[in-house]
Amino acid sequence: MLKQPEIVWVNGPTGRLETIAIPAQTDTAVGVAVINHPNPTQGGTNTNKVIQTVAKSLSRQGYHCYLPNLRGVGNSDGVHDYGVGEVEDVLAVIAYAQAAHPEAAKLTVAGFSFGGYVSANVAQRVDIDHLIFLAAAMMKYERHAPPVPHPERVFFVHGNADDVVELEHTYQWCRPQGISVMVMPEAGHFFHGRLIELGQIIDRYGLS
Repeated sequence: MLKQPEIVWVNGPTGRLETIAIPAQTDTAVGVAVINHPNPTQGGTNTNKVIQTVAKSLSRQGYHCYLPNLRGVGNSDGVHDYGVGEVEDVLAVIAYAQAAHPEAAKLTVAGFSFGGYVSANVAQRVDIDHLIFLAAAMMKYERHAPPVPHPERVFFVHGNADDVVELEHTYQWCRPQGISVMVMPEAGHFFHGRLIELGQIIDRYGLS
């Protein structure tokens, strides 16, 4: 029987964070995953279809998935901080998820666009088993995303028809770290019409 998502409230550094929790769809959970939404100044929230697609795939692989509305987004407290304070928000959600599921040992952090930028900064602060970046805006902001401590743990997906985050910028960020990029031909930034395929790609990557 499909385990249904629910809304949980996580105490963050600037107040409560409205978070969608999607239980692992397996008998035994292997880990927790925190999946971060795109730029809220352009409408990004935790209901975004790209991060929902990733969450469904990871829940099938045995992850308890948490999709926070970061500060100032939806019903979450606080004010948008352009990827700085949001790092602390994600760390709070990770701590909440791990405390709720102590038996689920692995940690995956994923992010789409702005959420990928935040996730790369989170990786500087906590040991992460798997990082999933989806059209991540690593070089779009004044302060570029830093290199990650464990590039071998990164899975990066980007569409070659992305007109928001340039594929060349992704190459520039990934190349010095030896990170490969899974390029989806003719896919745009929001993976319109390609979400089923995107889910299948995450399924095949396999994080269990």
